[in-house]
Amino acid sequence: MQQLGLTLNQVQPGKRKTLPKDQHRPEVYHLYQRFARDYDRDRGRTLMERAYLDDMLARLADRPRVLDLGCGSGEPIARYLVERGCALTGVDAAPAMIALCRERFPNEQWLVADMRALDLEVRFDALIAWDSFFHLKPDDQRRMFEVFRAHIAPGGLLLFTSGPRAGEAIGDFYGHELFHASLDPEGYESLLRTAGFEVLRHRPEDPDCGGHTVWLAQSVR
Repeated sequence: MQQLGLTLNQVQPGKRKTLPKDQHRPEVYHLYQRFARDYDRDRGRTLMERAYLDDMLARLADRPRVLDLGCGSGEPIARYLVERGCALTGVDAAPAMIALCRERFPNEQWLVADMRALDLEVRFDALIAWDSFFHLKPDDQRRMFEVFRAHIAPGGLLLFTSGPRAGEAIGDFYGHELFHASLDPEGYESLLRTAGFEVLRHRPEDPDCGGHTVWLAQSVR
């Protein structure tokens, strides 16, 4: 579920706060479900992510199988990948988001599913979790690396965004609180190694990509 151009370090100035460890955090996909059309209307179509997507695609063979985790409404990332010949599978927990994807790209595969429980028994040449993975609680993020490992083909690529440092924050999403979290860079590096990935690129707070902190890693199993 791609956030509206915000990164974890840019969440609503003045509204950012640390959560108590025991505070209840509602599942964010309910907000994306409720505001799917608003989000789709407001989600920027300018592809600031293009340099990273192009880097990923340049390392893959033609017609790669790509799994987009938290695909949102399919704009603009899924569209870019489809137009460049990827065989795309998109996953989102919000049915309204998947409905928009199916309208736009009926020839691709779209699944309503929680990425944390994903078990497709298929391996992909690339996995993407752009502005989606960071909506998960830290422990859920740690467990996601087993999901990544279970779905990556040998030599496959993993592209995801995180925060620049460990922490939790709340952003404003159409008047509702939206949860974000990040581990520290050393934590992600350790998890990637354990899951059988080698870091190819790590760019904290890239000014040419809206301040996103970006990771690109390759499976070395």
